[in-house]
Amino acid sequence: MAVDPSRIRDVPLFAGLTEEERAAVAQKLNERQIKEGRRLSTEGGSGYFFFVIETGSATVSHGDTVVATLGPGDFFGEAAILETTRRTADVTAATDMTVFQMFGADFAVLNAQSPAVKAAIDAAMAERLPG
Repeated sequence: MAVDPSRIRDVPLFAGLTEEERAAVAQKLNERQIKEGRRLSTEGGSGYFFFVIETGSATVSHGDTVVATLGPGDFFGEAAILETTRRTADVTAATDMTVFQMFGADFAVLNAQSPAVKAAIDAAMAERLPG
């Protein structure tokens, strides 16, 4: 079921979108409730969904090393979709969370059609992925 566009208004990734563009994005998002301890992404696994955190937090790890903590407004899952590669890290819910998920094909189209989203995604991937 689609997400109300007002719920993504304050997400930095979508800040550069018009109300109409944001409404179109919201139509492609689904809400998911995640329990603390649940793994959302497994390093080396296939990636079919892109995620944006609405509430709660998650840890990002490589092996046993936590390399980042993500919270509201943060996103993950873009590299496995756009680079057609495997997941680059484990992402595990550190608390109960509400996330928005988008199917990978829809996310790839959004990235291709929205310069504002593409710029934010490209910046994130440049920071997160090894050169």
